[in-house]
Amino acid sequence: MAGWTPHHWDPVEGSGLPRSARKSGNYSSYRPDPLSGSSLRLDPEVDATLARAEQAVRELDRRSFTGLVPLARLLLRSEAIASSRIEGIAPSPKQAALAELGLHESVSGVSQAARLVAQNMTVVAQASAAIAAAEHVVVDQLVALQRSLLTDTPRLHGLRRTQNWVGGSAYHPLEAEFVPPAPQDVPSAMEDLVDYMNGAAHSPIVQAALVHAQFETIHPFADGNGRVGRALIHTVLTRRGLTQASILPVSLVLATFDTRYIEGLTAFRHDATPDSETAHRARQTWIAVFAGAVIDAANQASTLVDEVGELHEDWFARIQHHRGESGRRRALRSDSAVRAIIDGLPGTPVLTPTSVRRIHGVSMNAASKALESLHGADILTTASIGRGLRAYLCPDVLDLVTLTERRLASTRFDTRASSPNRPVPQAP
Repeated sequence: MAGWTPHHWDPVEGSGLPRSARKSGNYSSYRPDPLSGSSLRLDPEVDATLARAEQAVRELDRRSFTGLVPLARLLLRSEAIASSRIEGIAPSPKQAALAELGLHESVSGVSQAARLVAQNMTVVAQASAAIAAAEHVVVDQLVALQRSLLTDTPRLHGLRRTQNWVGGSAYHPLEAEFVPPAPQDVPSAMEDLVDYMNGAAHSPIVQAALVHAQFETIHPFADGNGRVGRALIHTVLTRRGLTQASILPVSLVLATFDTRYIEGLTAFRHDATPDSETAHRARQTWIAVFAGAVIDAANQASTLVDEVGELHEDWFARIQHHRGESGRRRALRSDSAVRAIIDGLPGTPVLTPTSVRRIHGVSMNAASKALESLHGADILTTASIGRGLRAYLCPDVLDLVTLTERRLASTRFDTRASSPNRPVPQAP
């Protein structure tokens, strides 16, 4: 049964810590109910909210398939940059995109923060796809994801073997806002979590909500819980077939409404019997918060689809005008390198001839000519990436990433009506 377990905290003797950090006293850790086999009762209004959320996600995914598959990469980049900013890492969209390019070829002048975001993007995308496609998810896959996100700190890899906590002092849990299960309870709790992920007892959005809340409640790692917990939302929705071509910025919406998010997680952590009315209300309260965030995230992602569509039309108008001024009256071929690059710009806003050849399978000559043509049409600009090397950048996409991050940090999703409530980049 879920509940709080009392413990006594004694400071490490001879640790050299200041007196304020060497407190001793009592605290309680929380152990949640298992998810596998748990029942769920939802009020009609919450059930209706879930139906609207699922419909909004399916509509977004359908729209994303219609020629705008690179939108998923754009949304992934937007969420990765904004999430990193929440954690105190703040690269610009341009730096992050250059760092992505640097994963495949030589790029100088890229910050360490940008390299970290690019690495995390790639790792999370690959690991989430592997977990989503796995016939049977196991705890080791989640551990591997955490390990790949913390390559520089091997001592923090794996399920934690010590008590951790959220908030309060860095030295003891006596003033913590929340203390997750004791370390000896973590392995069994994680086994239950993946068992629940492997089933389909509840709808995809309910499953994603419960997996995220349970994971953050277990807090199984010494570090990386936030990043892995966010990745699990996308993993569950993809695994259940609800999202294929889109990425929902759910975690950013939850971060914007952080008070509501914390209240929902706090409500989820009940201490009643598993099938009691209190337990059902606790899960329902959190599910309602999560489903509302899904609706907001789908609506904001849909707005981004519209904005990308407008950019797409503008790019074609610009390239056709440029071709006309250059004396080329024939329409752009559907299989041309220029067309391929334009279609892929939302997902790859920083390019070189080498990357165009790698991504679109065209010759170096065709890639170079296409990039120069787009540069001449003022769709791309250039930037030095090393001695004698340059990349082609799409300012429209990079600005859109910034504007999206700013908008998603506003409680009105409009910075003119409500200023961002967390650090964001300046408007372009």
